[in-house]
Amino acid sequence: MAMLSANFSSSSFTFVPSRRSQTHKETASVTRVRKDSIFTKASLRTASIEHRDHHQTLTDANTRLRRLCESGDLENIVKLLRASRKYDIDPRTLCSVLQLCADTRSLKHGKEVDSFIRRNGFVVDSNMGSKLALMYTNCGDLREARRVFDQVEIEKALFWNILMNELAKAGDFSGSIELFEKMMGSGVVMDSYTFSCVSKSFSSLRSVDGGEQLHGYVLKLGFGECSSVGNSLLAFYLKNGRVDSARKVFDEMTERDVISWNSMINGYVSTGLTEQGLYMFVEMLCSGIEFDLATVVSVFAGCADDSCLVSLGRAVHGIGLKACMSREDRFCNTLLDMYSKCGDLDSAKAVFREMSDRSVVSYTSMIAGYAREGLAGEAVKLFSEMEEEEGISPDVYTVTAVLNCCARNRLLEEGKRVHEWIKENDMGFDIFLSNALMDMYAKCGSMGEAEIVFSEMPVRDIISWNTIIGGYSKNCYANEALSLFNLLLEEKRFVPDERTVVCVLPACASLSAFDKGREIHGYIMRNGFFRDRHVANSLVDMYAKCGALLLARLLFNEIASKDLVSWTVMIAGYGMHGFGKEAIALFNHKRREGIEPDEISFVSVLYACSHSGLVDEGWRFFNIMRHECKIEPTIEHYACVVDMLARTGDLSKAYRFIENMPIPPDATIWGALLCGCRIHHDVKLAERVAERVFELEPENTGYYVLMANIYAEAEKWEEVKRLRKRIGQRGLRKNPGCSWIEIKGRVNIFVAGDSSHPETENIEALLRRVRARMREEGYSPQTKYALIDAEEMEKEEALCGHSEKLAMGLGVLTSGHGKIIRVTKNLRVCGDCHEMAKFMSKLTGREIVLRDSNRNE
Repeated sequence: MAMLSANFSSSSFTFVPSRRSQTHKETASVTRVRKDSIFTKASLRTASIEHRDHHQTLTDANTRLRRLCESGDLENIVKLLRASRKYDIDPRTLCSVLQLCADTRSLKHGKEVDSFIRRNGFVVDSNMGSKLALMYTNCGDLREARRVFDQVEIEKALFWNILMNELAKAGDFSGSIELFEKMMGSGVVMDSYTFSCVSKSFSSLRSVDGGEQLHGYVLKLGFGECSSVGNSLLAFYLKNGRVDSARKVFDEMTERDVISWNSMINGYVSTGLTEQGLYMFVEMLCSGIEFDLATVVSVFAGCADDSCLVSLGRAVHGIGLKACMSREDRFCNTLLDMYSKCGDLDSAKAVFREMSDRSVVSYTSMIAGYAREGLAGEAVKLFSEMEEEEGISPDVYTVTAVLNCCARNRLLEEGKRVHEWIKENDMGFDIFLSNALMDMYAKCGSMGEAEIVFSEMPVRDIISWNTIIGGYSKNCYANEALSLFNLLLEEKRFVPDERTVVCVLPACASLSAFDKGREIHGYIMRNGFFRDRHVANSLVDMYAKCGALLLARLLFNEIASKDLVSWTVMIAGYGMHGFGKEAIALFNHKRREGIEPDEISFVSVLYACSHSGLVDEGWRFFNIMRHECKIEPTIEHYACVVDMLARTGDLSKAYRFIENMPIPPDATIWGALLCGCRIHHDVKLAERVAERVFELEPENTGYYVLMANIYAEAEKWEEVKRLRKRIGQRGLRKNPGCSWIEIKGRVNIFVAGDSSHPETENIEALLRRVRARMREEGYSPQTKYALIDAEEMEKEEALCGHSEKLAMGLGVLTSGHGKIIRVTKNLRVCGDCHEMAKFMSKLTGREIVLRDSNRNE
């Protein structure tokens, strides 16, 4: 029991426990402390055991995963992850697993790991994000890789570079550039590989502005002296045709490796600057840089562009042999291609024979070489041998090469056999082969087969349309060419290009379809095609042949950079219209401009002299061609001289000239003299000449008809009957004369005595009125051109039925007031029709352009 004690000396009091009571409390307190200590130690012991067990589990799972990574067992890795919790797996282990998925390109397992990471809420830091991005990039899932980059801040340039490169490989050049821009904004430190990656994308997009900005950024960051970056900039500028910019980069590079030199050499060669490229090669050798296979291949390609460089090619061939490059297929194939393009087929064949492992490329180069040299038989034979003897299947390029060979040499039967091979090997639906087939058939004159190929094509491109339109145009099917051109416009699936208008304009010229030609002219100007010289030359030719000579000359003057064809077309236009002096003046002007004439130029100026009766000038140009220009005359040149002499009536001199020709005269030469005999009514000489012509071309009805007309004009009707009987016995058929005129975009065709046209009655009435007026003014019908044995009245009626008169009559009746009337005839216009055309023009106040197979009137 506690006791109270009072301290009276103090005004306060305190509670003081007794000694016994104090001892008891101390004992109880000690007991409680001991119990707490026991419980705490037990708790700590339990916690320690639990922590040890968890650590053991964590260590075991990560150890097992790492061992499975070492063995590449992704299946079991994924199974273990499925059975694990978040706290069992170390993020570093997941990075190792992702690396394995990236290395093995296992997208399926990589996605499982990504799913585990997201499901368990792992924090994806820069390290794990890099591995995730790498896994998706290597596995080809670039969209998911880009998602990772958008969500995670990845610090290492390596992973950015890899994704940029893969995006570019996949053709997503814009995506690659966008990633580069994001990289710039993220503050990631870039390296040389970064710029090499992104420059490829700018190059592929032909983004010159973007590439130039990149170049400036490279210089700003101090990477301008890095050879790999410099090489990537070289590649960019060269691919975009900026050779001068590339050369500037090259000159500023402090360290140039073989790639730098190869880039410049190949860049010069591929852009047509062969001389500079080969000079660079020599400079490279002088600089002591070791060349490689790529260097030699570029040099061979440069030598192939100019046959004069074949000696340099041979020297490089020797260098390549010393460097043991002859075992490389690429070396042999480009060497073979060089020799074949330079016309050295013996060397090409030697390389081909020595090749231990010939490929389809080797055969294609050799076939193309034979084709270029006109050895069509060898080309077709080699095509057959490559599969039969060596078991090498021709590819599209090989078949195209042999088809081009057949086309160039007009080998229709061989081309048909190749066509059969194409069908047998199921290559018929290849668009390139179909286009080559059409071209072959068109050049061989088999437009029916070409049309079948065109109609059976499941897919066409603008080249297909150009080939078929050009084929019809070149084979004198002008109406069909224009119809297909109109169909192309109606379908609106393809936009006609420069080649299209070059193909269709000759059809307009052939038909004298002036209105259609003007429409195409408008299309050319709207689309800026006139800058193309081929288009400009074709347009000038079209207007000249349609009789619009003034407009042709205006357009000729507008051509900024005239080539030899431009001048020749205009000279021929003057010659066709009988403006010989203007043709000669233009020919001389051309020479003063420094453009030397070729064989075709001399044909044009000699033709002009012939049709204008300028004999002395004609002889002068013939001698200039032989002695000054060192051009050996061909059949065409001799034909022009014969025609020139025959037209002026110097028939005996023309005959002697033919007999003294250094080359055998063909039917064209004798035919020109026969035409002169008709003009000057020399029946005896015509008979001698005709026999020569009939021997050379017994199946050509045109010469029989010409001789029959000579007899008819001389009123030797028995001889006419005998000749017509001879034509019948040979089973020959005369090509009927016809004329045509374009009215409001529609071509109207007439044959002699034609009464099928809806306006026939009105046309005949008009012609009778014109004939009556001609009699009143003293003109007499030239009935000798009726070419029939009948009374004068019947001959007059026959003359009125000539096809060109019918066409002119329609033009007067239905074309707009004041509009030029343009009529074309497939044969020669007779003298009576010529006189009526002049009178009708005077009577109606209308300009009439009458064009026949020889010239415009």
